Amino acid sequence: MAELLKGKPIADKIKEEIKNEVESLKKDTGLSPRLMALQIGENASSEVYLKAQVNTAQGLGIEYILKRLPKEATQKQAEEEIISLNKDKSVSAVILQLPVPPQIDAKKLVNLIEPAKDAEGMHPQNLGQVLLGKWKLAPCTASACLALIESTGVNLYGKEAVIVGHSEIVGKPLSLMLLSKFATTTVCHIATGERGVLPEHVKKAEVLVVAVGKAGLIKGDWVKEGAIVIDVGINKVADKIVGDVDFEEASKRAGFITPVPGGVGPLTTTMLMKNTLEAFKIHNLKSR
Repeated sequence: MAELLKGKPIADKIKEEIKNEVESLKKDTGLSPRLMALQIGENASSEVYLKAQVNTAQGLGIEYILKRLPKEATQKQAEEEIISLNKDKSVSAVILQLPVPPQIDAKKLVNLIEPAKDAEGMHPQNLGQVLLGKWKLAPCTASACLALIESTGVNLYGKEAVIVGHSEIVGKPLSLMLLSKFATTTVCHIATGERGVLPEHVKKAEVLVVAVGKAGLIKGDWVKEGAIVIDVGINKVADKIVGDVDFEEASKRAGFITPVPGGVGPLTTTMLMKNTLEAFKIHNLKSR
């Protein structure tokens, strides 16, 4: 049976490191990291994530401020707000809460955030640093996946890594992160499945990351013996939350596997705070 890769113990360790560094920097500079969250309109689905952000930040000594714009806000008003936050020297990092109302172009707003204040690591300049293998601010979920993989202690050099899903949040940046660790990386997507060759790619994976959002997409008997399996999917089936991987069967073959829930999720907000601390250091320690 596979060893469970739970996110909380790893998140707790990273949080302790962040908390200690925040306290040390506060003594040295007299300042604390400040994360500004911009929300346009209200959305019930984002409230849980917001609450998790607030609680995590407070526990780490990071100031968290939520700025709300009405749901009728225009693109121009939202852009002016981002520009104002970019100019505010007291703001360490900025996050745009999703979803946004239909009249708002979220991608334009994210691209408007100053790269060194980009808490989610989604600005093209920060994604470019991931490409170069020199990232400081990287997408939070991709960073969470990498932390889980590295927590196993497995040497990634030359390992066959397969990522199913090629989103800008997980698949694309994580593939580049794994390449920087010299894993032999394959990215699968909808066309791989439609061609009927997804099983053969998955069966080769010594490291398998699945981030699609389709329950039971990956069958347990596809999983290679001893593989590291990171399941990013969150799907509601009847009254249960399940991932993209058939956990019951896959856990009989894998060496390590993340539970859903309780795997990647607890680490994502922690990585947001890690980015906030990094952004604070970029702005306040650059002259030292």
